[in-house]
Amino acid sequence: MDDRGKLSAPGRLEAGIAVAPEAPRVPDQPLSEFAKQHGLKLSGARPSLPGYVAALWQRRHFIVGFATARNVAMYTEAKLGQLWQVLTPLLNAGVYYLVFGLLFQAARGVQHYPAFLVTGVFVFAFTERSIVTGSTVMRANLQLIRALYFPRASLPLAYVLVELQQMLVGMVVLFAIQLASGEPLTWYWFLLIPAVILQAMFNIGAALIVARLGGAMQDVSELIPFFLRITRYFCGVMYMVTTLPAAVPLSVQKLLSLNPPAVYISLARVALMQTYRENAPGNMPYSYRLCNLFHHPPAGKAPVPELQAYCHAVVTNNGLWIAAAGWGVGFFVLGVLFFWQAESLYGRG
Repeated sequence: MDDRGKLSAPGRLEAGIAVAPEAPRVPDQPLSEFAKQHGLKLSGARPSLPGYVAALWQRRHFIVGFATARNVAMYTEAKLGQLWQVLTPLLNAGVYYLVFGLLFQAARGVQHYPAFLVTGVFVFAFTERSIVTGSTVMRANLQLIRALYFPRASLPLAYVLVELQQMLVGMVVLFAIQLASGEPLTWYWFLLIPAVILQAMFNIGAALIVARLGGAMQDVSELIPFFLRITRYFCGVMYMVTTLPAAVPLSVQKLLSLNPPAVYISLARVALMQTYRENAPGNMPYSYRLCNLFHHPPAGKAPVPELQAYCHAVVTNNGLWIAAAGWGVGFFVLGVLFFWQAESLYGRG
């Protein structure tokens, strides 16, 4: 023991000797000024938007690696493994074909309906799964969020990338179905690249929005599948919007044709299906007689798909691309801003 009563070397305390703890040292100046003077920052503070985007870019390799690892591990316990990435949408397409193609005659007026249907199912599934997983990603990774600091937007981005990888694998099967149906391989197929990029941007924005909402309220995650189920029936996955009864107003047909999933589905069909392009309304000079014959064929006969080209266009291809760019870029920017504003709140509570 030294003269101040403190233990200065290995040993033991003698009976009757009390060691008083040293009083904590507190700076004389206010703590806020002390922190500013020494460059200390609040660990959970929200960074600036440019700094946040830069931090996400720095972690791009982690995001890609995380998505790839999760994609590989997703079906490791299933005997068919990664085949389920393709089998799931194909089985859904088979069910829709039996119900809508045969029972409700949704294939009337559509050439190569199986290829038409599978294209819609694959494209819509990309958006559907991105939004559903995005709505639960923050609560599902709560322990990771609380344990490590990283830009929280990395999680929704990684999960959308998982769905993009699965869609790209499914595209191989989709291409085979198109060729087997009789659709030729043309340069239009390259238009699928910008269409998928714009759809991915829309999906990222939508996933970021529902990730923030779902992280704060679990009820959002319960409502999202119901909302998407309704959307599936109103975006032309199983039928062509322009083949709806003539009693449906043109304004309603435009509304159905311009909602985000319908836009990206239509662009994919335009890229892959020559018959879809040639038979699109507005592709030929308008003819009231031929258009009316398409909508009202003789009794007992199916509509002739080629006659649809003589009807007025509901939405032109240029209109589809403008809508796709607007939905994609607009939702991407909105999603990043909306998610970033709550960056300091994730993992609390």
